[in-house]
Amino acid sequence: MKRMKLKKKMNVWMYLAIGYFAVVVAGSILLILPFASTTGSTYYIDALFTSFSAACVTGLVTVTTATHWTLYGKIVILLLIQLGGLGFMTFISILLIAIKRNLGQYERRAVLQAVGGDDLSGVKKLVRRIVFGTLVFELIGAGLLCIRFIPAYGVSNGIWYSVFHAVSAFCNAGFDILGEVSFAGYATDPLVSLTLCGLIIIGGIGFCIWGDVFECKFNFKKYQFYTKVIIIVNTGLLFVSTWLFLLFERNNPSYAGYNFGQKLLCSFFNATTARTAGFFTTDPATLSGSGSLLMIMLMFIGGSSGSTAGGIKVGTITVIVMGMISAFRGKRDINMGKRRIDMQLVGRALAIFAAYLFLILTATVIICAIEPNTANSFQRALFESTSALGTVGLSMAFTGSISWGTKIVLMLLMYMGRAGVFTLAYALSRKRETPQVRRPADSFFIG
Repeated sequence: MKRMKLKKKMNVWMYLAIGYFAVVVAGSILLILPFASTTGSTYYIDALFTSFSAACVTGLVTVTTATHWTLYGKIVILLLIQLGGLGFMTFISILLIAIKRNLGQYERRAVLQAVGGDDLSGVKKLVRRIVFGTLVFELIGAGLLCIRFIPAYGVSNGIWYSVFHAVSAFCNAGFDILGEVSFAGYATDPLVSLTLCGLIIIGGIGFCIWGDVFECKFNFKKYQFYTKVIIIVNTGLLFVSTWLFLLFERNNPSYAGYNFGQKLLCSFFNATTARTAGFFTTDPATLSGSGSLLMIMLMFIGGSSGSTAGGIKVGTITVIVMGMISAFRGKRDINMGKRRIDMQLVGRALAIFAAYLFLILTATVIICAIEPNTANSFQRALFESTSALGTVGLSMAFTGSISWGTKIVLMLLMYMGRAGVFTLAYALSRKRETPQVRRPADSFFIG
């Protein structure tokens, strides 16, 4: 009875917001233990930051993951990544299904809100599909990485490295245990680079989308309208950004000695990882001004809704662009192919865009004020703020030397990026009935 009353007081979005925060706190407690670090001690702010970054599948770190944490600490981080990637409510649903308890309507609505979907009756099937698909993709990715990592690091370490990075890539987390240079040593290795890119793309495209793809047996004509649009836009973004990176960074010092094919591979990796993955084969600190701005734009956009990725999402930017085109043509509706999109969706998409932009700019100003003596402070603060809110994890060699004030700002951004700006807004708002009588309209000038 008390549980039902509590649920009535807490809306679904509050449930999700509190759930993510509880996971972060629990993770920080596990990471603060003496045997979690190789030094035997970790400042709580660093343990909390790492927990935020892992649970929010970001990848920004204040201590080097490979050298600071013990095997126990790395396992905790891996579990937080997996939990954050699947989603808090998906994990709760897995536990409820495991103990053979039926999911209530409240839990079903929370799962759909977290991972996407609109069928309350099919939540159990959706959860099973997510878990099964996640395990299959991660195992395939780990198996492919083992081909390179076992000869390089031995059987036990090779398997461990393969599993860790496969999970981190699929969950778009960006944590690596290879050291400070991430995958720079594998920049020209197609097997490692393309395996990681494949995992990142599949994880960032959305659980419901690849479920639809498999149900339709890869027949594009049978895909749902949303699936078709996201696949086309994602493919277009990857193609265009790959060639732009190749154009901007062809003379990058990191590309020195590479042939055209190797430069193209590095550019494709940059285009993929910037969409909220966080790994790198080309050090972000060495990017040109054009390359840095392109990476910031891609981090801002992110992946697809209901996926392991962050950012404002591909669907959001698609609606904004199509709405803009329709407005310039003087049309009332947004027509995409043979379908029409409600204009009210444009308002919501613009609200998300404005909220993310406001948060990034505000955080950039605050970080610049906190870190006034940092070289190129504006560029680094903007890059890091976008990376945190977009749950990307790419860094311009900045996060390791920041003060506690900047760490708090970045933690808040990571949390808002993973929980979702709208989720937090709805969680903090009170439910009010929409008035039946609308106020009179008046003229208002814009543009």
